[in-house]
Amino acid sequence: MFGISGMEFVIIVIIAFVVIGPERMPEYAQKLKDGVKWVRGLAFEARDDLKETLGDNPLGDVDWRQYDPRQYDPRTIVREALAEDDAERAAALEAQKAEANKPAKSVTNRLPRGAYAPFDVDAT
Repeated sequence: MFGISGMEFVIIVIIAFVVIGPERMPEYAQKLKDGVKWVRGLAFEARDDLKETLGDNPLGDVDWRQYDPRQYDPRTIVREALAEDDAERAAALEAQKAEANKPAKSVTNRLPRGAYAPFDVDAT
């Protein structure tokens, strides 16, 4: 719990028993019990106050998966962003191909039959 193994806890209890002494040990055990009960009561009161303030089940509607830090792996985010770019590029390329396959509009004006093409003497 606090980074203390079982053997270390036993050693601390033995040292406490030696320092405090067997005469005062029941008194300190009672104080420890009362302290734990007091902290536990504070925790329950805080929980009850929170429930009273927020309603019966305010946290039931929360989607807790969105707060999962594993989904925010930078590799996944970059991979998804690149996949989106690929999809956008593919859609743009398809649009370009569709536009290129359309018949071109006629940009030339046809001269009437028998008319001569314009000629600029200064340009030649």
